[in-house]
Amino acid sequence: MATRTASVVSGSDAHARNMLWEALTDTTSDVGNDVELPDHPDMSVQVIGTFGVGGTVIMEGSNDGGTTYFALVDPQGNAISFTAAGGEQIAEAVKAIRPRVTGGDVTTDLDVYLYARSNR
Repeated sequence: MATRTASVVSGSDAHARNMLWEALTDTTSDVGNDVELPDHPDMSVQVIGTFGVGGTVIMEGSNDGGTTYFALVDPQGNAISFTAAGGEQIAEAVKAIRPRVTGGDVTTDLDVYLYARSNR
């Protein structure tokens, strides 16, 4: 499993953060590193790229320092899971958040954007 580090996308300011995990693949069942944005609980995620055969990426959260993770859900209570390009709001406020590739083939190559906004 390879861990991909998120970068800050330009345009972020004190009231918003736009993070990007690039080149997540299934070849090594990639995960994104944990991102902690305690002052930015209003979050949405967008996934783009090549999903390949069976390509899937999920969003996970942790409140125990990254020891255990759980699937994050959208406002309707559905686990956030992408098998095609798309976006979704994240319902939970969590200490740490990350994407994880759970399926795909050698062509799977995904970029995950996380936009987090402060409610202050």
